[in-house]
Amino acid sequence: MQARQLRYDDVLIDIINDDYTILPLLSRFSIPLGLGNETIGDVCSRNGIDVKALLLILNYIRTGIIDSDTISVVSPLEVVKFLKNSHDYFISYKFTHIRKNLISALDLEPNATNSLILNFFDTFVKKVKEHFLYEERTVFPYISALVEDKDTNYRIETFQQHHEEVVGALAELKNIILRYYRTTVPNLMYDVLVDIYNCEEDLISHSDIENNLLIPMVYDLEKKSGK
Repeated sequence: MQARQLRYDDVLIDIINDDYTILPLLSRFSIPLGLGNETIGDVCSRNGIDVKALLLILNYIRTGIIDSDTISVVSPLEVVKFLKNSHDYFISYKFTHIRKNLISALDLEPNATNSLILNFFDTFVKKVKEHFLYEERTVFPYISALVEDKDTNYRIETFQQHHEEVVGALAELKNIILRYYRTTVPNLMYDVLVDIYNCEEDLISHSDIENNLLIPMVYDLEKKSGK
C-alpha cells in the first residue's frame, strides 16, 4: 500500500509513529525534538524551515511522486541546504558510527579478512567524501550563482553526465561479510549489517533527490535564465 502524501496540517509525531524511517530526513532539516502535538506547518514555522521544501522532499521519498506544483515554487537552494546537511550527517556521524561498530564486530585475532573488510569500507568512504566535496566546491556554488543571476561557464548537464553512483561498494561489502566472514560475535556483525543496509538505502535516496528533484529544478532555472 502506497504511503499517502503528507500535508501542512498533519501532526508530525503521528507521522513519525506511522513511519519512523523519516527521522533521519527530519534531522537534516535541523528539526529539534520536543515536538508536542504540533503540525508539520507549526514545526516549520517555529524553526524557520521552508515547509514547501520539506513536504516536497518527504513526499517524494515516501511515495516516489514529485509534486509538480510544489517543485515549481521551491528554491533549489532549499534542496541544496538539505543535501549539505546530509553530507555532514554521513561524514560526521554515520560512517564513523559504522566503522566503530565494524571494528568491534571483527574477530580479535588478526587475519587477512579483517584488513580486507576495513580497507574496503575506508576506500568506499574516501570515494563518497570526494563525491560530496565536488558537489560542495563546484555544483552547489554554481546553483547559488545561477539563483543570483551571476555568469558562470558551468552547466548542470556536466554534473548529470558525471554523477557517479557511490553505493555499489556497500553491496560488495555486504556480500563479503554475508558469504565469507565467520565471527565469534555474530550479534554485533548482524547489527553492523543492518547499519550498512540502512546506509545504502539512505545514500540511494540522497542520489534520487539530486537526480529527480535538484537537477530538474536547475535545468528549469537555466532555461529561464537563457543558459
